[in-house]
Amino acid sequence: MPFDPDWWRGAVIYQIYPRSYQDSDGDGIGDLKGITARLDHIAGLGADAIWISPFFTSPMKDFGYDVSDYCDVDPMFGTLADFDALVGRAHDLGLRVMIDLVLSHTSDQHPWFRESRKDRTNPKADWYVWADPKPDGTAPNNWLSIFGGPAWQWDGRRRQYYLHNFLTSQPDLNFHCPDVQEALLDVARFWLDRRVDGFRLDTINFYIADRYLRDNPPLPPELRNDTIAPSVNPYNHQLHLFDKNQPENLEFLKKFRAVLNPYGAAAVGEVGDAQRGLEIMAQYTSGGDKVQMCYPFEMLQPARLTARLLSDTFARMTAEAPDAWPCWAYSNHDVVRHVTRWGLSDDAARAYTVLLMCLRGSVCLYQGEELGLPEADVAYEDLQDPYGIEFWPEFKGRDGCRTPMVWEADNRLGGFSVAERAWLPVAGAHLARAVSAQAGRTGSMLEHYRAALAFRHAHPMLRTGAMTLPKAAGDAVSFLRGDDGQVFCAFNLGEVPADMPLPEGKWHPIGAELGAVTPAGGALVLGPWQFCLMQRI
Repeated sequence: MPFDPDWWRGAVIYQIYPRSYQDSDGDGIGDLKGITARLDHIAGLGADAIWISPFFTSPMKDFGYDVSDYCDVDPMFGTLADFDALVGRAHDLGLRVMIDLVLSHTSDQHPWFRESRKDRTNPKADWYVWADPKPDGTAPNNWLSIFGGPAWQWDGRRRQYYLHNFLTSQPDLNFHCPDVQEALLDVARFWLDRRVDGFRLDTINFYIADRYLRDNPPLPPELRNDTIAPSVNPYNHQLHLFDKNQPENLEFLKKFRAVLNPYGAAAVGEVGDAQRGLEIMAQYTSGGDKVQMCYPFEMLQPARLTARLLSDTFARMTAEAPDAWPCWAYSNHDVVRHVTRWGLSDDAARAYTVLLMCLRGSVCLYQGEELGLPEADVAYEDLQDPYGIEFWPEFKGRDGCRTPMVWEADNRLGGFSVAERAWLPVAGAHLARAVSAQAGRTGSMLEHYRAALAFRHAHPMLRTGAMTLPKAAGDAVSFLRGDDGQVFCAFNLGEVPADMPLPEGKWHPIGAELGAVTPAGGALVLGPWQFCLMQRI
C-alpha cells in the first residue's frame, strides 16, 4: 500500500469478528483463511480498510479479548503465515488492515501474569495492579467490574488482590510501570513490521488506574444511563473517576503515536464512559500527537439516534475540541444490532446508512450490517458470552450480534461452514438476507450500502471536508459539508412528514441512486425516512 499517513481520515472501516465470518476448515469456527477468501466481498462493498477483532493466542474466556500471547495467532484461527497471506491479499485489493489490540489487560494465562503472581519480588511483580487488602480483609476499594461484581480478585500466593475491570481471568496491567508500557509498544512494532496499517485499541480509557486506588464516588440515580453497561449492572451506580480516565494516559498515547508515525499507521480507540465519552475522545484525538480517532458510544447506545441527539452530540464535541476526529458506528460486536436496537424498518435503515456516510469523521461498519441483519435470538442453552450468562434474562449478552455471517440463502449454516453446527447457531431469519440473495438485486440493502459507500467516495468533501453543526427541527436534521458548504444534507429521522428550509444559493440534486428526493417548487418536504442531498452549483 502507498505510504499515506492520512489514509484513515474519512475512511470506511469494515469490522470482522473472526469467529463468525467464514470457516475454512470445517470446525464450525471462523478463521483467518476464511477471512482471506471473503475479502473480495468487502472490497466490492467499497470499504477502505478492515478491522479484525482479536485472533491472538487465548484461552478464549472472553473470546480473544483475554490474550495469552500478543505476538502469535491462536491455532483456532490459523498461523502467522495465514495472517501474512491475509494482509497480502487485502493490500492487493486496496484494503488497509487494522487489528484489535487489547492492552489494558491480559489473560491470567499470559506468562507475564504467571510470573507476576508468584511472589512480590520477581522481575514482573509490579506488571499488574496488585494491592493489599483493607485491615478487615476486604478489597482495597469499591471499584466494580463491568462484567459484574467487584473489580478485585484475591490471590492466595501473593496474599494480595489484583484488579480486573472485566472477567476475573483478565487481570489489568499496571501502566505506571515503564517496563509494561515498553513491552506493549514492542507488541505494536511486531505487528507493524508484519505490514498492518493500524490498530483498534480496546478500552483505551481503561489503561491507567489511579495510583492511590481511591474509591469512586456514587452516581445519583438521575444521572445514570445504560450507554456502556446494561441498566441491571451496578457498574452504573458509580462515577468512574479513579478506575479509568486518568490523565497519565495521554503520555502513553503520545508514545504510541510516535511508534505509529514512521509506518504511516493509524489507531482508533474505543472510549467506554457513560458520562464523559465525548470529552475523553476530544482529549485523546486532539493535537495531532495522540491517537488519530476514537469512537464514543453516542451512536452505539440503546436510545435511537434522533435529530436532536445528533445535533447535541456534534455541538458538545465541537465545544470540547474542534479538531477532534471521531469514528462513528451504529453497530459492533458488543451491542445489539442497530436495526433491532432502534426498531428500524428497511426505509429507516437506509436513511441512517446515508446519514452515516455524510457525517464528518470516519466510519465503522460491522459485518452483516450491509445485509440489514437484525439481532439474532439466541436461546439460553446456546449462549457462549459470560456477560450474558451473568445477567440473563434481563440482559442477554452479546451473542445475538455475533452469530455467523450468512453468505448463502440455501445452506443450513448460511455458507459459513460445512460443519454440523457452528459455534453459535445461524439465525434462520438471516438466511433470506444472505449475500447471495441480495447481490445484484436492485433495491436490496446490500446494493444500497454499496451505492452509499460509492457516493461517499465520489464526493471527497464527505470524507474530509468541514461540517456545519447539524440543525434539528423535530425529527428533521440538516447540515452542510465541505469547506464552502458544497453539499447540503437533510434527513427526516421520523414517521411524520417534515418541512425544511432550503439553503440560499443555486443547487442541483444528487444522490438519486440512493433514493434522495428532489425539492419541488422551491420547497423541501421530506416524507417519513426521506432525505435530500444537493450540491452547490
